[in-house]
Amino acid sequence: MTLTPNPVLKKLGLADDDRVAIIHTDDIGMCHASVEAFVDLNEVGIISSGAVMVPCPWFLQTAEYMRQQLMVDLGVHLTLTSEWKTYRWGPVSTRDSASGMVDEQGYFHHTSAAAQEQGDPAAVEVELSTQVQRALDAGINPTHIDTHMGTVAHPKFMSLYIQLAMKFRLPPMIFHLDEAGWRAAGLDAELSAMAAALVRQLEESGLPLLDMLGGMHLDDPQNRLERTKQAISELKPGITHFIIHPSKDTPELRAITPDWQCRVADYNTFMNEEIRQHIRKIGLHVIGYQALKDLMPSA
Repeated sequence: MTLTPNPVLKKLGLADDDRVAIIHTDDIGMCHASVEAFVDLNEVGIISSGAVMVPCPWFLQTAEYMRQQLMVDLGVHLTLTSEWKTYRWGPVSTRDSASGMVDEQGYFHHTSAAAQEQGDPAAVEVELSTQVQRALDAGINPTHIDTHMGTVAHPKFMSLYIQLAMKFRLPPMIFHLDEAGWRAAGLDAELSAMAAALVRQLEESGLPLLDMLGGMHLDDPQNRLERTKQAISELKPGITHFIIHPSKDTPELRAITPDWQCRVADYNTFMNEEIRQHIRKIGLHVIGYQALKDLMPSA
């Protein structure tokens, strides 16, 4: 359940029952294939936003592209985890084990749970701020912040996340949910009450929020086009952050991750004109995060 209505819709000139999606490319810069896919999809014009992983090896190529394409909607995919076995990355601010952000190999932890349990909040705050600042220094004008593997969306780090959003005046990926909505999302009763109170506080401050999280899971590459069309058709009124993970099919991608087929399927699906026609047919409004950034309250 979401609170009704999301005031952002009216600010965008939309109706309370309009269905709105940010079609969002995750994990940009994770590998070369992800950057190539993002470039291609921006030329096609179906996706509306994406987020770059600053600690990853192909961040600099992403930044080079963005310096040439100033109107492309790109945020920072705040990263505290490095999930693959033999392809790793780590913090950009420190490799000190006292930070709690690195494993015994000196890279980010493999899982969100380990990062949340062991990360020192003071060190995490510096790391997240450094990632955004590094994007700015590289010539990227970020439109938003979100979180890789949901790691930052945790009570231990949530205040840091919000402070970062206000510091850099970037809308964060946070959802306009009431207590029931947060319980449905998996939080217990205590955390649901805290999250709902936080949402009310953020909206009173003028922070633009989303309604729902949607997208294509990295579990099955079969019939990706038809299943994507169905997922988009089933979106409810409000603003949905719709996640995809497109990459081109390369030996590098295949060597990195066992879910490479799903990533390639996302690329092929959103390069297909049929998706654009379907979005038009069902009357879905597609926006980028820049529209929300324009609504951010002044410092």
